Amino acid sequence: MLAMAADFVQIVGFPIFVEGAMSPADSLLDMVVGVILIRLLGWHWAFLPSLMAEMIPGMDLFPTWTAAVWFVTRQRMHAGEPEILPPGPAPEARR
Repeated sequence: MLAMAADFVQIVGFPIFVEGAMSPADSLLDMVVGVILIRLLGWHWAFLPSLMAEMIPGMDLFPTWTAAVWFVTRQRMHAGEPEILPPGPAPEARR
């Protein structure tokens, strides 16, 4: 929700954030969002391209934070979930 809210604010508040990296409001918003996302989800390399894209004027119109969070959360396997093996012969038991 945080990533979607940040992208929404940047898209709706386009006149405030139009300068890209030159806008102090844009830089502050991106830094705060990046820190909070890392605190919530842990460090992931997908956050770096999002932060870099946010520094390019006009790229605020693309929901980069939302895309990064979607990518990060889809890559994780949660404890307690069964491991899905590809079709084929069963692996040998570990000893």
